[in-house]
Parts: sequence; C-alpha cells; structure tokens
Amino acid sequence: MNIPANLKYTKDHEWVSVEGDVATIGITDFAQSELGDIVYVEIETVGETMDQEEVFGSVEAVKTVSDLFLPVSGEIIGLNEGLESNPEAVNKDPYGEGWMIKVKMSNPGEADALLDAAGYKALLG
Repeated sequence: MNIPANLKYTKDHEWVSVEGDVATIGITDFAQSELGDIVYVEIETVGETMDQEEVFGSVEAVKTVSDLFLPVSGEIIGLNEGLESNPEAVNKDPYGEGWMIKVKMSNPGEADALLDAAGYKALLG
C-alpha cells in the first residue's frame, strides 16, 4: 500500500498536496484498489466555490459509483482533463497522473487539520 509521507489524507480516502494556497486532490491508493477498475471520473464543479466535505464529483468503477468529498473549502480552479479519456490513470498512478482537481483554498488551515501519513495508516488499520 502506497501512502506518501508528503501528503495529507481524509477519512474518505482522498489525498491532498498543498503548494501555497492551492491544493491538488485525488483518491488514495487504498481507495482505487477497493473500487477496482475505474471506468469514469465525473467532475462538473470546476469554477465553483465549495465547502469542505461537499461532494465535488464521483468515480465510477466496474461494480460501483463512489462520491468524492472535498477535503478543503475553496474554489475548484483546475481539472485533470486527461482522466476523461484515461480514467484508468487513477488505478495506475493515483498520486501522479491520476490526480483529479486543483482547489484555491479559502481556509488553508483546513489542510493542516487533515491526517498525516501515519494517521491515515492508523485509520486503515
């Protein structure tokens, strides 16, 4: 199980990479392995300002559809357009090519309150 130490994590299995006031967000290696083969990523919230924990999109796998929860509040300013034609990038490289959105955080302190790698490992057991 790959849990990079430089990222923050949520109990809903999203990861967050923070650079200044911009957060890049995706789902964890654990989440993609639990979902199985991802066939579609739906995110139609670009340009919207949303609150922490709001649903910003969904991931469709062969057997299930799962909501994606925003780990930090802010404006969604970017979308990984490559996932439209290549959703399996989330399975192959969840922390790299499989990133989903970029958010201009309205409250960067929210990222500080997320789980670190050790906390996320403990959550997984």
